[in-house]
Amino acid sequence: MSIDHSLDSSQWSVVAVSLEGTSHQKRDLPCQDAHFWQVVGDRILVAAVADGAGSVSLSEVGSLLAVQTAVKGIASKIADSSVPDRDEGWKVLLNGGLEDALVAIQEEAESRQVNVRELSTTLLLAVATPDLVAAIQVGDGAIVVANQKGTAIALTSPPIEESLDLATFLTSPNGIDSAQICLWEGKPAQLAMFSDGLQMLALQMPQGVAHAPFFAPLFKFIAEAKDLDAAHQELTGFLRSPRVCDRTDDDLTLLLAALA
Repeated sequence: MSIDHSLDSSQWSVVAVSLEGTSHQKRDLPCQDAHFWQVVGDRILVAAVADGAGSVSLSEVGSLLAVQTAVKGIASKIADSSVPDRDEGWKVLLNGGLEDALVAIQEEAESRQVNVRELSTTLLLAVATPDLVAAIQVGDGAIVVANQKGTAIALTSPPIEESLDLATFLTSPNGIDSAQICLWEGKPAQLAMFSDGLQMLALQMPQGVAHAPFFAPLFKFIAEAKDLDAAHQELTGFLRSPRVCDRTDDDLTLLLAALA
């Protein structure tokens, strides 16, 4: 599943791709990742990435529902009352996005008469303005910002103890309580969000530090992109390249954004 919103809106350029991993292709499984984004108000980007659990039957439903619900809910709240002016307000806004997504998943599970576990998914959510980036994350993957000097800074990172047995999802009993939250105050130049299929290439693990050689060309790419349809095709080609696929067989999602 690939949800593409590659449009230049309100001076945010965004290119995002979700692709099934090679292991899913071999087993004829759908892509269980999803992404979604909106621009609202005065150059405010609201974006989300999710990675459905590979071991359950409806994770692609859960991941898509999570990103769409969280982004639309936060965008609506910002449109109604603008962005918060205090740290506590940001925490309430971001947690509200997680809570809205979880309720939507629970209602979907009830309507399908299945255990909510069957829709298990991670959720990464970011709100980026010209003066700050607010980020929240449940589960693995990461959110990375580049400052005006081009330095890539990881705002969130995969939990160190993450494993198949210990993985935390939005639907986990402690899912929302486990969320990482970060309010980065500065002028963002670019933003990247990605699922765990890319984290071994994109991060220095286990520290979770952004790997500069990975991000530098990607941030240059999105900053200079003019034809975003062509950029989407190029980003898809990169994610399908041996450089990536030789290192991971998992589903891949990468959302790149640049503020002009």
